[in-house]
Amino acid sequence: MVMPLAGRVAVAVIGGLLVLTAGNSVIGTVIVSRPVSGWVTRWVDRAVVGAYWLATRTVADYRRRDRVLATQAATILLSQLAAWLALLFVGFTLLFWPFARQGLGSAFTDAGSALFTLGFSTPNGAGPAVIVFLAAVSGLVIITLQIAYLPTLYAAFNRRETEVALLNARAGVPSWGPELLARTYYALGTGVSTLDTMPELYAQWERWAADVAESHTTYLPLVRFRSPMPLSSWVTSLLAVLDSAALILTVSPKAAQDVEVPARLCLRGGFSCFTRVARAMGFAIPDEPDPGAGISLTYQDFLAAIDRMRKVGFPIEVQPTEAWPDFVGWRVNYEQAAYAVASAIDAVPALWSGPRRHGDPAIGPHRPRPGRQAAEKPS
Repeated sequence: MVMPLAGRVAVAVIGGLLVLTAGNSVIGTVIVSRPVSGWVTRWVDRAVVGAYWLATRTVADYRRRDRVLATQAATILLSQLAAWLALLFVGFTLLFWPFARQGLGSAFTDAGSALFTLGFSTPNGAGPAVIVFLAAVSGLVIITLQIAYLPTLYAAFNRRETEVALLNARAGVPSWGPELLARTYYALGTGVSTLDTMPELYAQWERWAADVAESHTTYLPLVRFRSPMPLSSWVTSLLAVLDSAALILTVSPKAAQDVEVPARLCLRGGFSCFTRVARAMGFAIPDEPDPGAGISLTYQDFLAAIDRMRKVGFPIEVQPTEAWPDFVGWRVNYEQAAYAVASAIDAVPALWSGPRRHGDPAIGPHRPRPGRQAAEKPS
């Protein structure tokens, strides 16, 4: 049965649209250096995230869930490639169909042979020859771009995790803002405060936040790349740094004189990073949070942090009742976005990092037992 002209035109148009859709998704995801939202990548992301949610919803232990979720980002990347190739395959099949000698089955074979450059089926005619070349080029370009895409992702991942790993020694595992200040002041029991190193740390994390904001919104699968250690996460690490900056500015303004500007810049960069990443993930985060809305963190949690800092002699210059409103004024800028991202990727439930869908209890930073002092050298 010969297909009518109108039918051939309709089939070719549908096939061409599918090919263009796949090409547009590839260009927007891999090449364009800004967040480009497309339905193909959104559906793939939702499908993979939904599948992992079903696979882990009955797993109560966080460490076990983390082992499963460690493969989530890789699955998203492979699924994106499969979706692009599937769209191209269906699109070129429909483009071949009007020229196929034996109907849809023959078009299916011609498309597979051309797209994957196998060459075992070569339809005759000038029109089919052009489609063969287009299919072969499309398949090679997509696979090549995906191969080149991976080093970019892992380079950004390595830059991110280097700073996270360095922070773990200072802020504990999982990281916590008050712990960062307490350990920096305590300086491993040397008796000499190292708060003078905080300006450099805040400057480093300001740059880190800018890097993560750019890379993780442009290449969204990076958000779900998990840290090598199960109790470590880029989300809780940035949150700890921001909380420490807010704390030192509000409870120790005199001690923070040298660190005030770097801390404020770090806070600005940090909540901009959280906001941009959360929006790229589809969360509705306001441009200017309402200061009157308050925060989820309680005053009792704040007092517990002050007690932790006092145990190491940290200079608390402002009474907690007076410092609390200022702390709330800082944290309201980033808490909503940080909690949304942490819950979405099921980050480690560190202190002050918000609730999780599985109801995990908060995990405090591990504190090793005090070590023995070095023996005196013989005279």
